[in-house]
Amino acid sequence: MGPLSTAPRPVAAEIARQRLLPHESPLPMAPGDLGKNRVSERVPAPVAPTMVWRRGLIMLSTAALTGAGGYEMYRVLQVGGVTVLEGMVLALFLVLLAWVAFSFASAVAGFVVLLNHRPDEGAFASGAELPAIASRTAMLLPIYNENPHRLTARLRAMIESLETTSHGKLFDWFVLSDSTDPDIWVAEEKALLALRQAVGTRLYYRHRAENTERKAGNISEWITRFGGVYDFMIVLDADSLMSGQTVVRLVHAIETNPSAGLVQTLPMIVNARSLFSRVQQFAGRLYGPMIAAGVAWWHGSEGNYWGHNAIIRVRAFAEAAALPQLRGRKPFGGHILSHDFVEAALMRRAGWGIYMLPMLGGSYEEVPPSLLDFAARDRRWCQGNLQHLAVVPARGLHWMSRLHFIVGIGAYLTAPLWLLFLLLGMLISLQARFARPEYFPKGFSLFPTWPAQDPVLAIWVFVATMGLLLLPKLLSLVLLWMRRSVRRQFGGALGASAGVFAEIVVSALMAPVMMIFQSIAVVEILAGRDAGWQTQRRDDGTVERRELYRKYGVPTLCGVAMAASAYAVSLPLLLWMSPVVVGLLFAVPIGALTARPASGKLFATPEEGAPPSVLRRANQLSESAEVGIRPALLELREDARLLAFHVAQLPLPRAVRPDTVDANLAVGRAKVDASDTFEEAVAHLSSREVLSILNDGSVLPAVLQKQ
Repeated sequence: MGPLSTAPRPVAAEIARQRLLPHESPLPMAPGDLGKNRVSERVPAPVAPTMVWRRGLIMLSTAALTGAGGYEMYRVLQVGGVTVLEGMVLALFLVLLAWVAFSFASAVAGFVVLLNHRPDEGAFASGAELPAIASRTAMLLPIYNENPHRLTARLRAMIESLETTSHGKLFDWFVLSDSTDPDIWVAEEKALLALRQAVGTRLYYRHRAENTERKAGNISEWITRFGGVYDFMIVLDADSLMSGQTVVRLVHAIETNPSAGLVQTLPMIVNARSLFSRVQQFAGRLYGPMIAAGVAWWHGSEGNYWGHNAIIRVRAFAEAAALPQLRGRKPFGGHILSHDFVEAALMRRAGWGIYMLPMLGGSYEEVPPSLLDFAARDRRWCQGNLQHLAVVPARGLHWMSRLHFIVGIGAYLTAPLWLLFLLLGMLISLQARFARPEYFPKGFSLFPTWPAQDPVLAIWVFVATMGLLLLPKLLSLVLLWMRRSVRRQFGGALGASAGVFAEIVVSALMAPVMMIFQSIAVVEILAGRDAGWQTQRRDDGTVERRELYRKYGVPTLCGVAMAASAYAVSLPLLLWMSPVVVGLLFAVPIGALTARPASGKLFATPEEGAPPSVLRRANQLSESAEVGIRPALLELREDARLLAFHVAQLPLPRAVRPDTVDANLAVGRAKVDASDTFEEAVAHLSSREVLSILNDGSVLPAVLQKQ
């Protein structure tokens, strides 16, 4: 800890007594290496003895559905012979149908699992006794320029919930800040200082001056400084919320399975306010458990990691999950953005199991408030998943880990493939409409070659494909109808059914826009454009009109082009294309409408009607929290205790080479010296200059003492 000379001595002494950080217990992390095959004799405990059969069933079902659909599509196109364009359409159809069939098979497996599951029985039932635990666990909350008032409201709710389990003393809480906004940084310190007074001193705060390797680097830095005394760590996101009972059950699950490296549950979306977020919340709450149950059923001990709300064995992570730097330039080279997939794969390579408990419950998160905010986050995820192209060939990975990478990559590559599929289909129609057909090609032929497809069969193929997409949603609805208590929580059978129908319509209107956004993202990434690291917006989804026109302009133009091309062929083709064309043509009003606040009984979820205690407490604290963030230097000037807390966080000064100059610090000092008053100096300092001053314990006092 740095000097406390900038604060009054009694205040500085009080801060010093509070142990702002625990004693360091370093745990070295092995260097990340994708090229070495680290053979381990450790074998994770299997979830079931029939795992090979389960996985074979999913793969065979996918192959059978793809083969049957591909054969029918061939019959549609083969009338008169398959042209080059039609062959390309058939190839694309096979790839896209395989993707749909794979998801369908997994969802049906989840339906069968939940059909045989009784929610009032088992270790995770609401009335089940809480197990005893004995391990030390660190709760890690990495943050980056988040609203500190809402963040500490959720944090306090989780701490209080965990204290009610009588196991609170086994947990230490760490807020690991990578914030680069100086005002937010000091506001974090102020909020955490107040929270420490309210909940005790097992809550620690650390700010990194350089956010090297982003979230993964933040976690790694903590492990190498403090990880040695902890058995497990639970990694949270800034919008995470977990009940104390869920946390204790996660600890018990990993304690009782020595081969487990990671155990996670399914986070449910809460606090949705806009129409877009409410649709996502409803869909995730209704369809998510079935999808997660299916995935867990056949993933077994070779699951994946979603980056948060999971418990991790610290030793396993330090031993195996250090991330390497990818070769080459950004966006494919450098630090791995989607670190969670890679960390899970590396731990599994080292013999640690990656498990999922989809029915545990008590885990929550939030979702971006608008389609544009969702697309901005999705752009970063797209780059991270495409980076995995360099990780797939890594030596020693389990084949299921490679499959997870391929699925993640495919989630984004399918968007441009769907777009290409539509464009090729329209091109074939335009060719048939305007190009003179060659009825009698070269060579002997008794009969003409008619350029046609089978329209009736084409309709049936389309209906079957849509059935594969929509049937999992209807199966989730069937599960809800069968359980009276759950049905009531979703607003009754009629309300839930109306919600499913409305969700299908709204999602169908937004899907073409997301197809365009993801296609643009893939092209940009392949062209070498880096996504960067933007702060995620978590408030309302209101979007300015200028931004609506600018961001939705390309999808709208694509809709105009598709509509004109389809109409040039025939009105029936335009009607056939209308599900895609309408969403694109009306992208601007759809984007504006879905970003607005929405309430009502439609899209009701259990957490809305009867919020769990931890969610209710977090929202109460958030509503009563301080609003707004003041300039950092003003806050420090007026609050001696906050100033002492801030200075105590600064690292000890390092030796600086004589020829090394911090330009922002030098310019900031010059501006302060040239200003007549402190207020004038604050007004003229840039954000980077303030940040440099805040990081320098020797310059900061002189600035704050300015009259």
